Order: sequence, then structure tokens, then C-alpha cells
Amino acid sequence: MRLLSPLILTALIPIASVKAQSEAPFLPNMESLASYECPDWFRDAKFGIWAHWGPQCEPENGDWYAREMYMKDKAHYAEHVKRYGHPTEVGFKEVIREWKAERFDPDTLVEFYRKSGARYFVAMANHHDNLDLWNSKHQPWNSVAVGPKRDLIAGWAGAAQKAGLRFGVSVHSARTWRWWEVTRNADKDGPLGGKTYDGRLTKADGAGLWWEGLDPQDLYEQRHVIGGPPGAAYVERFFNRVDQLVTDYKPDLLYFDDAVLPLYKDAPAQGLEMAAKLYNDNIKRNGKNEAVLATKSLNDQQRKAFLYDIERGKAATILPEPWQTDTCIGQWHYSRSVYDKNEYKNANTVIAMMADIVSKNGNLLLSVPLRRDGQPDEKEIAIVSGIGAWLESYGEAIYATRPWLVFGEGPAKKASEPGRHGGIKDAITVPLTAEDIRFTQSKDGLYIYAIVMASPSNGEVLIRSLGNTGEGAQITIASARLVGAKQDLLITREESGLRVKLPADQLTGLGIFALRLAISNNP
Repeated sequence: MRLLSPLILTALIPIASVKAQSEAPFLPNMESLASYECPDWFRDAKFGIWAHWGPQCEPENGDWYAREMYMKDKAHYAEHVKRYGHPTEVGFKEVIREWKAERFDPDTLVEFYRKSGARYFVAMANHHDNLDLWNSKHQPWNSVAVGPKRDLIAGWAGAAQKAGLRFGVSVHSARTWRWWEVTRNADKDGPLGGKTYDGRLTKADGAGLWWEGLDPQDLYEQRHVIGGPPGAAYVERFFNRVDQLVTDYKPDLLYFDDAVLPLYKDAPAQGLEMAAKLYNDNIKRNGKNEAVLATKSLNDQQRKAFLYDIERGKAATILPEPWQTDTCIGQWHYSRSVYDKNEYKNANTVIAMMADIVSKNGNLLLSVPLRRDGQPDEKEIAIVSGIGAWLESYGEAIYATRPWLVFGEGPAKKASEPGRHGGIKDAITVPLTAEDIRFTQSKDGLYIYAIVMASPSNGEVLIRSLGNTGEGAQITIASARLVGAKQDLLITREESGLRVKLPADQLTGLGIFALRLAISNNP
């Protein structure tokens, strides 16, 4: 007798039974986890703001400062030597000490994000630099013990609760052991040539120094052979840290900056156990699973178990399961250079990106870099406020919507660049016109929303997908309005498309706008 594989057996379970598993205990295997269903709160939220903020914002020199300050061929090395000192004597642990986050005001910030249209908020819990930004029981190098001397995650979590936003955390420290191997290096020449950087220091070396009692190896994690695996102690401590983070702060969303799951090649069983525990604990608290576990580089089966996240990118077309883009208006860590050179994504760029992402069944998680003191700059405030103003007018076409038959039409639909982490580039880089339209529909199927990416020069919009030979030819459109308006617009159904005439008094300053098309039949 030939036995069926667990995957085939799962496929034979009636659909109702599979759905019921989302409210029953999950097992730590991919077949069980694949019965997960993304909660409606996430599918309806569409837009979240992320504080990708930590000690690497102290220098205000942008991304990967902590690693590249130990690499002599990188600009961050010279910047560090000039500002702080040589990494043999003044390492990243001293940068952490300098970071005070003295203007950190999570209540005001999260309320501002809520007013600007965010429906969930995510805080970075740690980065590859390995400093836990909470009162960590398993990592002595944490923001309560050093640096700000505050539980930053507790502050963010409380602020999200007050603002009525869903709360998430992001964890990036699974690959710290490999990322920090450069701390063992030494200059090849110069006055300190041959002297090792501070990544080899131990607890005993701190006698009489400011970090006495702390072990630099708990921060730099260099207790392994270079190029070798992380070791069992490292793996155990990592998952203990995550477990405490989730248990104590109860996030609705947990994002891992990893492929599939953290340490998946070295410790797949621990990752699956962690995922099952996250879902099961959430069921105990809420009566049903409302947790979201977002991660990257997922195959089709894994996208049923976890939320597929595309860093700095987006899907090329509509995906069957909900997904998320995580991106930033500038560099991940605050960069004074980006500010000085006006290199942020502007509000229109973000809005067009959001419309494209939502039309494909995705959410946008947007990081707004914070300065070392915990505040955004005035240019970022203006950008976020601009996004919020647009959502105030046209959010009906974004929130609580679902994909339509096609995600869009127009020249920009064909112009896409490969993304750095899968999918295609996050922002649309070609000029957008009134021919570029993205579609969503209401959950009840009564309305189609057409998000038009630019104001038409002739006062009308032609929606080709709703022409007599378009994808939506069988759908009857009863009326059309600008989202938020009470006036019906003149519409004409033609072979080439649905022509919508805009009144002259509603054309001024439209920019990107949304039409609500009422459906009288939906075959």
C-alpha cells in the first residue's frame, strides 16, 4: 500500500476543514502553517509607517554605518575615525553610548502617523548591529542598559495602542554573527596597522572602563570561526530574544529581515516552532489568529504560511495571497546627506507607488527615517502630511479594498525595472499620465475604483479596461463620481473604453485622483 505524503493529504482535506485550522493550534511544520489566513485587519489597512530607527542613526550617515566603519575602503571608516576615533579604541559600542534619543516622543509621532493615514505602525526592535531596543532579558546590550536608557519598544507599543493602530516589530539580528565579522579586522598599515578592532574584546577587557560588566561578545557575536555556522548558543539566544519580545509586547505583526525564517538553513525547526507559537498564542488572546508574520524570499507554499514581503520592491502583477512592500522615503538609517540634497521620495511618488501596490493585493509599509534624537525633519513631515492629505480625500479607493480583474492600464504598466530583493522596483520612475490607471474594488463588489495617476489635459478620462472589448466589458457601470464628491459625472461607453467627463471646476490641482464607479451588474 502506497502512503500519501502529508502535502497530498492536506490537499485532500475539505476547504472548510482547512479554514477551520486557522482557529485551531498550528503545528511547527509547513503543511500545518500553510492553513494560515491573513487577517482582515491587515488586508484592510493597506498603509503602515515604520520607524527603522536605532543606534546607526546616531552618526546620521545613512545605511550600514556600523559594519562599514570597520572597513577601511568604505567612506564610513574615514567618517568614523574623524568624528569618533579609530575602531581599535572607539568601536560601535561607543556609538551606542553616544546615542541618547533625547527627543524621542512616541505618542506625538504615532498620532501624527495616524492622522496621516497609517493604519498600522511598525518599530524596529533590533538591527544587524545587535542592540535590542527593549528591556531584553537575553541581550545585556539593550537600550535600557546603554545609550538612551529607555525601553523604546514599550514606548512605541503604548503609543500605537493610544492611537488605535495595530502594532508591529521588525527583527534583523539573525545574521549579526556574520555581519559583524569585520570587527575582527585590523588596518594593514598606518600607525595602528596590525592592531585588531574591538570585535575581539571580552568582558575581562572592560575592567575600569565605561562598559565594565558588559561582554562585547554579546554585542559583536564573534564566538565562531569566520565563515562558519553561528553555533547552538547563538541560535538559542536569538530565539529566546524573539520569544520575549513577542510575549512581552504582543505585536500584531512580526517582520523578519530574513529569507523564509531567521536562521532557516541552520535551525529550520526552531523557526517553525516560533511561527506556530506566534499564531497559537495569538489565537489564545483573540479567539482567532490575527497575527501577521512577514518575511522574504518565499515560494508559493510558504506564501500561504507567512506574509510575503518584498523589500524595496513590489509584485509585477496581482498575487493570490496578500503581500507587503517595505521601503523607505530615503535611506533606511537617517542620512543628513539625503536631507541636504533633497533626495527623499516626494508625496506623489509614494502615492503612485501605494496605488500600484494596493491594486496588486499588497500593502505599503513606509519607513520615515528619524534623526538621532528621535524626530523626523521638516521635509519628511511635509511628505507624510502630503500623503495623509491625499488619503483624506481618496482613501476610500485604498482602504478595505480588494484587487479587481486587472491591476491597471497605461504606458507605465509596461515600464518596470527589476527590484533589488525580488519583484520589480518599488517606485514608478517613468512619467505618469492620465492614461495610467490603477484599479481596486470594494469588498462588497459594488464599486470599482479607478486611481488616475495624473490630471487629464482634455478634461476627461478614458478607461480602456471598461470598453466594449476590454476585460470588464460584461460589467455595467451605472454611474461615476470623484471619490468623496456627490456629483455624478457624464460617462459614455465606447469600443475604446469608458469615457468619463470631469467638470471644469473640479480639475484644478487634482494631480493623482480616484474615481468611484458604481456597478449595476457584476457577472
